[in-house]
This record gives sequence, C-alpha cells and structure tokens, in this order.
Amino acid sequence: MDGASGASGASGGTAVAAGERAATDPAAGSAASRSVSEPATAAQRRPCHQVRVRVPATSANLGPGFDAFGLALTLYDDLVVTPCGSGVTVQVSGCGEGEVPLDETHLVVQSIRAGLEALGASVPGFTLRCENRIPHGRGLGSSSAAIVGGLAAAYALAGEPVDRERLVVLANELEGHPDNVAAAALGGFTIAWTQGETGRAVRLEPADGLAAVAYVPDNRVLTKEARGLLPGVVSHTDAAANAGKAALLVAAMTGRPELLLTATEDRLHQEYREPAMPESLALVHKLRGSGLAAIVSGAGPTVAVLGGHDGKGAGQGNLFGGTPEPPDGWTKYELGIDPVGVQVWSMEAG
Repeated sequence: MDGASGASGASGGTAVAAGERAATDPAAGSAASRSVSEPATAAQRRPCHQVRVRVPATSANLGPGFDAFGLALTLYDDLVVTPCGSGVTVQVSGCGEGEVPLDETHLVVQSIRAGLEALGASVPGFTLRCENRIPHGRGLGSSSAAIVGGLAAAYALAGEPVDRERLVVLANELEGHPDNVAAAALGGFTIAWTQGETGRAVRLEPADGLAAVAYVPDNRVLTKEARGLLPGVVSHTDAAANAGKAALLVAAMTGRPELLLTATEDRLHQEYREPAMPESLALVHKLRGSGLAAIVSGAGPTVAVLGGHDGKGAGQGNLFGGTPEPPDGWTKYELGIDPVGVQVWSMEAG
C-alpha cells in the first residue's frame, strides 16, 4: 500500500463477509456474529477489543479499461487495529518498512479516521500493526488497499457491518478514482465509474480458472508522473477502438477468456507512459508477441499477464508454466483472483 498498511494473522479461521463477527476465526474467541442486514445504532454499538483486516492487491485498467476495470489478486496486506486510550502507534513490517510514516499521516490511519468520522463514531487512540506484501508504487493498488483496509477497520471499530457500496464511495473520495478501490472492496472483476463525483462499481464473476502473473521491477513509478504523460485529447479512431476492446474484455474476463489477447489491446494510455517505464513496455511487447495477454498493471511499472492456470478454460493452457522467468531485477508473482475483496474479523470487548 502506498504510505500504508497490513498485519499478520488475518488468514486464520474461515473468511466471512466484511463486517461480520467471525466466530470461526481463532482471534474471535466465542464472540457471536451479529447480523449484517441492519446497521447498528449508537445504542447498539459494542466496544471492539481488536480488529483484523485482510485486503487484496489489485490490477486496474487491464489494457483498454482505463480508470474503469479492476481485478482483485491473491496478494494481501494484513492489518491489526487495537483501540487504546489516546494517540496512535504504528508498526510496519514488509513492504514500506522504514519508509512510510508511523504517525497520524500514515495512509491507513488517515483512512480509519475518515471512516470513523463518516460513521459518526470516535476511537481516540489505537495501535496499528501492519504486515505488507503488496509492493509500493508498482501499479498493484497498494494505496487503494491502504484506504479500503482502513475504512473497513473503521466500520468494525464503530461496531458496524461493512457497507461495501458506501465503502467504495468513501474510498473514491480519498483515492480520487474508483477502479482499484472497487476491486479491493468487492473482489473479483469490477467495473467502476463516477456518477457526478460519487464512485460506483459493479462486481462480475471472473471466468473459471482465470489467473494472473505479475512481473514487478525494483523501480517505482509515481501515478502522478505516469498520468502526466497522457495527452489531453485522443483521436476518435483510438477512442472507438478502445471502446470496442473494453466491451470485448468484459466478455473475455467473464466467459470467453480465449479472447484475452485481442481484448487487452489498448490505444489510450499504455504507449504514452513508455518514457516513464521503457523496460515495462518492452516486456509487454515481448510477451504479447509470444501470444500472452500482457498489460501494464495500473499506472505501472508492473506488467501483468492474464490467462488460465492448469488449463481451466482461460484459453492459454497453464499460465504459470507458460510464462517466462522475470528479467534481471524483476520479481515474478503467480496469482489467483481474489473472490471476496476486503475481509474483516473483529473481537468484541467484554
């Protein structure tokens, strides 16, 4: 997460919908699950002893779906939030350790505070423990994971079930665009848009066997820098081509994955970013030349390849075995598609 988060141990027990009490999670003890159908009133809210959150990495754009498409991946940041008297203590391990702030300016802390304010709740002090696995500044949604994770933690701290639709709205206000935050909040394959200034999203079920390989370089590219390279005006021909490919990509991602190579063609943003990440675009061209559906992940510089794992119908056989080793200085991640998005476990006090 950019400037952000995570924490160990959220994998224990059975995953439940965000906002539910997970009685099957070891940390939940004997706490009973409260129905998520009705929000808690102030009188119904119960003090929370500890909150644990797991939030996935995401890949956005996916080629032609600029600022609209998102995909949740099985690479996670974890965080643990424990209320205390006052003040904030932040501990970070993994990605960002020794680099991100350890005070109120930490992005997860800011997101928790924003979420509590939106919910009309107050938690004066807390400790935040973060275990980060999502690389920072690489185009895998680290800042969106921080924002979504912090907001989801705020719901649990307030004693509320997570309203994922509202979470997308709040996260968009903090992030500035909804593509990554939608996938982190909802899981699977998402289509996001803004209605006025309000972030909206729908989740679609990815095709069976869909997977991704991410090639992550050592260097970072700031989203602001990558966006600054984009032209203010594009041709009608390029816009029309992208509209068609974006529509085709929806079909490819949800049921016709053999079309992924064609459907991931882009004319709006990837090539314009080449000055900021020439090695990434060279890798995209090389992989696509060998028949792999390679894209720039988000604002880059990570390169992602979409396809099928273990020959489960995504049109390209075993993706993990069929992709080359990473270039020198790059790391290769073999990832599935996260189906649920952010998850929350909370233990009630008393």
